[in-house]
Amino acid sequence: MEMPVPRQHSGLLTDLYELTMAAGYFQTGFAARATFELFVRNLPPERNFLVAAGLDQALEFLENIRFAPHEIDYVRRHPIFRHVRGEFFDYLASFRFTGDVWAAPEGSLVFAGEPLLRVTAPIIEGQVLETCLLSTINFQTMVASRAARVVAAAKGKPVVEFGARRAHGREAGIFAARAAWIAGCQGTSNVIAGQLFGIPTYGTQAHSWIMAYEDESQAFDGFLDVFPEQATLLLDTYNVRAALRKIIARGRKPAGVRLDSGDLAADSRWVRVQLHRAGWDDVQIFASGDLDENRIAALLRHGAKIDAFGVGSALVAPTDARNLSMIYKLVELERGGKVREAAKLSESKSTYPGTKQVFRFANASGKWKSDLIALASESHPTAAPLLVPVMRAGKRIAPPEPLATARTRCMEGLKKLPAPLLSMRHAPPYPVRYSKPLKNLLQKVRRRLRQRP
Repeated sequence: MEMPVPRQHSGLLTDLYELTMAAGYFQTGFAARATFELFVRNLPPERNFLVAAGLDQALEFLENIRFAPHEIDYVRRHPIFRHVRGEFFDYLASFRFTGDVWAAPEGSLVFAGEPLLRVTAPIIEGQVLETCLLSTINFQTMVASRAARVVAAAKGKPVVEFGARRAHGREAGIFAARAAWIAGCQGTSNVIAGQLFGIPTYGTQAHSWIMAYEDESQAFDGFLDVFPEQATLLLDTYNVRAALRKIIARGRKPAGVRLDSGDLAADSRWVRVQLHRAGWDDVQIFASGDLDENRIAALLRHGAKIDAFGVGSALVAPTDARNLSMIYKLVELERGGKVREAAKLSESKSTYPGTKQVFRFANASGKWKSDLIALASESHPTAAPLLVPVMRAGKRIAPPEPLATARTRCMEGLKKLPAPLLSMRHAPPYPVRYSKPLKNLLQKVRRRLRQRP
């Protein structure tokens, strides 16, 4: 029997305990309007900042989440729901997200503890969304944050995202390309990502093209015949130097050449000298092959004559920081007209209560100097608030912004970031403080919880 493809906006795109809590709230009559906040608890040692990404897909999910009849039947048959009344399943049939959302716009630079997203909704709605919101925003933010480092290491030389074949699934490859472009990559090799998001696409040729021909020169000629103005020829299938000599000897100038293995620094220097002697100074040298920000920085330090880089695995499946410690926590409840702030107080995983805003302060030249995490009700006229309203009553306030706007926001933010944070090394952390009213509220919640019987 063929397995059905999961629906893109299925309410089952969640963890089971979200549904058990939903059934519990429903059956016990626990009606409350809740506020949840999504943030990264701590930055990995390899990240000095994060680039927010994935918001558009998260909002699309919120607008369209539904439980189909066959999905409700599946939940109903699950043993854990044996004692749940039928009215709960009727509720799932009419389930819609009706809440409000504030968020950091895509491309915003954010730091540990700062909410990227704030959801205020009936508590069941806010709870069921947790898993999908975290997976959507965590992945794209992780990729965008790594891409920003890779682009910074390239020092103005173009970086193309090459990671679709290394991604953990087809969808991951598509959204990795999107996130990488927001953070400054010049384009992607992923054709469907280019079509969906308007991202420039780039491609050269694989070793299999060269290997398919008995003679390497025939492979080069055939590709130049089809792509006379845009051919980038792969040099390292057999021998870099022999390959380049064949190309130059035939007098047919390609748009570029690619190095994918070996001593990229030494080979690129030799290739550049030969291209100059041939009068082909405008031929681009493109490098790929398990590159990341540290390898790119080292290549440039050692005088590599590389004009552009292709980066794959390091972006879509990073090994230096495999995930972000992103969490989604309840911070406030309104029930029966009374507001009660909520916080987690465990020693190693405590959270701050209350609905929050992030205020960013800059110096006279426009460089950012510090952030303040504060209650949303606070006023700080000399600072810029990070979170903006994006959904009201379950509907977007404005149409999705062009992806180029998020990219521009990221580029402008990087210019305002203190220079040490763009280093490949772990820099002193950007100053992020909690406001006095927020600290006072945390102490108030602690006292309240200690007084409980």
